[in-house]
Amino acid sequence: MPSSRTKPQPLSDTEIQQIATDIAGGRPPMVWFTAAAVGVPEGRSGKVLELDDPSVGDFLRVRPTGSKDVLSFSPTEVTLTKPPRAATASTAQPKSTTRKESPVTQPSTLTSVATPSTPSPGSLGTNAATPSVPKPGPVASGTSEADNAAKSAAAKQPAAGAPGAKPATKAPAAARKVKAPEVTVTLTGTADGEWSVDVISGKKRAVRGLPVASSAVAQAAKVLHPEVAEVVAGILDAAREVQQVKVAQLAAELEEAKRLLEELTD
Repeated sequence: MPSSRTKPQPLSDTEIQQIATDIAGGRPPMVWFTAAAVGVPEGRSGKVLELDDPSVGDFLRVRPTGSKDVLSFSPTEVTLTKPPRAATASTAQPKSTTRKESPVTQPSTLTSVATPSTPSPGSLGTNAATPSVPKPGPVASGTSEADNAAKSAAAKQPAAGAPGAKPATKAPAAARKVKAPEVTVTLTGTADGEWSVDVISGKKRAVRGLPVASSAVAQAAKVLHPEVAEVVAGILDAAREVQQVKVAQLAAELEEAKRLLEELTD
């Protein structure tokens, strides 16, 4: 329960300025929680790690001693004045019983239970011994039962090389994914309109320089994609013009050869 002796006084502007200076210098100041602190025992210490905007109210960011959490507190919940050790012990103990820290609250709970049931010195020894004897009993019994259960479970499991042991199941070979080899098809055309195809399957060249008719190339290009058909059509038109020029040249040479042949005949 918070102390009702004096009402906690908020930190003064000078103290807050001193805290800000210490934080800026890399020396988080130590503070102690007052009776107005929520969730933290009165008299417990902590370090102020940073200051938020004072308009938010709880602008002091404090990490209580022994905790990894950084919590927000108002100027009335902390003080720079270290409380007396006796006051700290008397006020911090009742508050610790409300926190969920079993290692701290368990001794105080056992003491409070054993103390009221002491009507006489003779019964005090009996009652004090009664809770202490059964307490270790269930713990030791539970531990041994857990160990026995673990040992029996391990004994029931056959060893890997035992005759009754089941062999470890392996994934069937059929379940493995078979990666298909990559295939590269290269179509090569010359200025004369001659086409050939090369096929590489994985790292192996399956087909090398196989001649392909220009008409087949044009049909395949139309099936693949309009853009491919357009490019191939342009190449075929250029090759057609080259062949027309060649035919005209050969025709002229043929006429000249015929004329010379006629002159020789006469």
